[in-house]
Amino acid sequence: MNPITKLVKALPPGTAVVAGGTAVLGAASYIHLAVAGHSLAKPDMAGVSVLWTLVMSVGIGLFFPVEQELTRIVAARAVRGEGVAPVLRKAGLLTAGILAAVLGALAAFARPIADRLFHGDLQMVAALGGAFVGMAVCYLTRGILAGVGRFTAYGAQLAIDGGLRIALAFACAAAGLHSALAFSLILVVAPLVALLATLRPTLGAARPGGTIRTPELVRGLGPLIASTLLAQVVVNAAVMSTQLLEPNRIELIAALLSALVLARVPLFVFGSLQASLLSGLSTVVAAGDHQGFARMLRKACLVVLGLGAIGAVPAVVIGPWLIEVLFGAAPGQLGRTDFLWFAAGTTCYMLAMVLGQAQMVLHRHRAQLACWAFGSAVLLGITLLPGDIALRVGLAYAIGSLATAASMLLTLRGAVPRRSTAPVIDGHLTEV
Repeated sequence: MNPITKLVKALPPGTAVVAGGTAVLGAASYIHLAVAGHSLAKPDMAGVSVLWTLVMSVGIGLFFPVEQELTRIVAARAVRGEGVAPVLRKAGLLTAGILAAVLGALAAFARPIADRLFHGDLQMVAALGGAFVGMAVCYLTRGILAGVGRFTAYGAQLAIDGGLRIALAFACAAAGLHSALAFSLILVVAPLVALLATLRPTLGAARPGGTIRTPELVRGLGPLIASTLLAQVVVNAAVMSTQLLEPNRIELIAALLSALVLARVPLFVFGSLQASLLSGLSTVVAAGDHQGFARMLRKACLVVLGLGAIGAVPAVVIGPWLIEVLFGAAPGQLGRTDFLWFAAGTTCYMLAMVLGQAQMVLHRHRAQLACWAFGSAVLLGITLLPGDIALRVGLAYAIGSLATAASMLLTLRGAVPRRSTAPVIDGHLTEV
């Protein structure tokens, strides 16, 4: 059996289907930013960079946990033969509440947010709110689709979202638009259209079933949201730290976003593993297959380490040249050493994400939160050291991610189930 075949067999069921949609959505991020970089002046591109970073950090931090918890709960229900319509209704209300709080905060602090981050442009704050709406509803439906194993529809939603981002970016460029707002609104329109296109299979998957108690849905959501927000701080801090500490480095801010997007190519590939991994881990735990759980976790760690190694080589060797050619970054802003730290940070970050999912399935949400808090503290400490800002943020990403992954590994030692004798009660794993 060749290495490629072994790698495919190591992945949880459904990964290959989701991979196609993830590839399109990942490519869309590059093309969207690349077209914007060649169409906008540097100050406008810096604004798009900040908005993109906020959407991919705060938005993911708040709403991706909803998908994760839904995937875990729905997968366990599917094993027991229970319908998930009550879960969708209750999760929808919960998501609406979170979204209302976020939009209310944006409205209340619109002026200082615009002044500090978008050079006083209130329309960019409105676009940020619209992007949060699209992200919230998409993650809600993806949680249902992943939980019941409808990965074709899941992948289709990702592909439609990504395809529209690509098409709309080129449409803006062809129309001669040099507006940061136009390129930002792409993050609003594309996910909403993708949601509508895949709404029927989502509703079809939501069969009637027994009620779900509110504590079952929300007891781990608070720590998980906090963990995910901290995780997004770690992976996106470079751009925001530079914006806050040295806001006049406009060319560096734009270059940092381009470099991080490039160095995080393996992270977009990892996204295709993440949804199916959580569904697979939840399913084997609900079925009491403890050995299968440990085996799947070990294989997933090996896969992400391989992805990180494969992605690191081209990023380090030609990364500085690529961000100039593809994204229109100013020459000389970042070097190969900077890309080395970014690539190392991405590898450690993916490993932390895998180990964090194991903690979540084992109902160790608070341990996961403590590990991300530790990694974030390490990142903050390095960022505030004296010296060149580009070097500091690169080191902070790499060492902060490593600290998180290492602490997670320590908390999981002895906690990963390795035999199939412990009972499963109401979808919860009993300690062995």
